[in-house]
Amino acid sequence: MTLDFSTLLPYTDVILEGLVTTLWLTVVTTAAGIALAILVAYVRDGSPTGTRAVISRLLGGYVEIVRNTPFIVQLFFLYFGLPALGVPISATAAALLAMILNLGAYTAEILRAGIDSTLKGQHEAARALGLSRRQSFRHVVLVPAFSRVYPSLISQCIIVMLGSAVVSQISVFDLTYAANFIQSRNFRGFEVYLVVTLIYLLLAVGLRLAFEFVGRRLFAFRQGGSS
Repeated sequence: MTLDFSTLLPYTDVILEGLVTTLWLTVVTTAAGIALAILVAYVRDGSPTGTRAVISRLLGGYVEIVRNTPFIVQLFFLYFGLPALGVPISATAAALLAMILNLGAYTAEILRAGIDSTLKGQHEAARALGLSRRQSFRHVVLVPAFSRVYPSLISQCIIVMLGSAVVSQISVFDLTYAANFIQSRNFRGFEVYLVVTLIYLLLAVGLRLAFEFVGRRLFAFRQGGSS
């Protein structure tokens, strides 16, 4: 077999279009998914009572459903199932919503592990100082928990980015869809998928470096305090 990567040159714009879609899906999903995870962790923190207890159980059910079902099934449910119930949704919106819900559920459990490792005395000290539950969660619980689980959070965001390749199954023009499109035109599958594999690898490495850079800025105070 003779490799001929020059056959990909006419499709550079197609690869770039797919790359841009994958990038913005990842960025939006990361921001919205982490925000959703923080909200879920906040509601489920402690021993909720009354209405919050009901909401906590519902959110717990959401987390368990997402964590125990395949991502592609979740994606298909949103894209094909919601219109059947009279809720129209575009392919891109379904992909974005599925990715956010998926990352939110997994990240909520990651955060929960970090929160559970926070000493109970810290909660009590915060309340003794007159902090509200929200203030205590934000300043005393969330930030230390976030710093503890940050490496796991990075890995989960990268997994979701790589898993975004599945959205090509509902015709979202991401990087994998672009690869499938090109291969169906020039029949150079090895070259196409080798290039796309390298792009995904670079994306994963770049995303990890970006997260680590942000983490060093966000948690510099903890590094300084521990030295």
